[in-house]
Amino acid sequence: MKKILLTGESWFTYSIHTKGFDSFYNTSYEEGGKWLINAFEKAGYDVEHMPSHIAANNFPADKQEMEQYGAIVFSDIGANTLLLSNDVFMRSKTATNRLDEIALYVKEGGGFAMMGGYMSFSGIDGKAKYAGTAIEDILPVGIMRTDDREEKPQGIGIKAICEHIILKGVDSEYPKLLGYNKLIEKDPDNVILRADNSDIIAAAKSINEGRTFVFASDIAPHWAPPEFVDWEHYNTLFGNVARWLCKDL
Repeated sequence: MKKILLTGESWFTYSIHTKGFDSFYNTSYEEGGKWLINAFEKAGYDVEHMPSHIAANNFPADKQEMEQYGAIVFSDIGANTLLLSNDVFMRSKTATNRLDEIALYVKEGGGFAMMGGYMSFSGIDGKAKYAGTAIEDILPVGIMRTDDREEKPQGIGIKAICEHIILKGVDSEYPKLLGYNKLIEKDPDNVILRADNSDIIAAAKSINEGRTFVFASDIAPHWAPPEFVDWEHYNTLFGNVARWLCKDL
């Protein structure tokens, strides 16, 4: 069974509770990948989830280590986490540039996808910082260098603009989204889904021996509301993404 590495989709929350004169502090840890993991598993893949705080030191160091996976998927994890391991940031040691290694992995046959979020593409306040990296080079879209969020609290519709095999079996109206990362068009032939305002929602392309895919919005709340994550074709859509990246579709 082919393996998929899902990296990201985790966060810690630090809260201050103030009750009159007194206050106290609380931390919590959450993960948001269950819907995507379920879609990949139903498509027949073994999914390894590597949360963001683990990825900093444990994400594969080079192309050879990455080759155990049929595809690698980033979701809501910024470039700094991959660039600044403890050895680099705290001990000033040199290390491989894992973004460069992902590009090599893809060009020699791997699959890579980036899903949207506050720490994807450029992200909130531009902090995700993938613009100008090897990741941008291999993606089917360009990345902005400023905050790229498009918040749509009123909801925005999306629609298929081609008959790409990734959309096979998705034959109903797409639920609305509450936002997405605004992406830069490289080649309109790579675009699969667009928002009602023509912004890119999904795109895919082959590069050398490998394949890359982007989904500009969340695969979980908040940009993906319950109507989307519980949609009857959620598993079909993202299961097809997994099969396409792994060259099983």
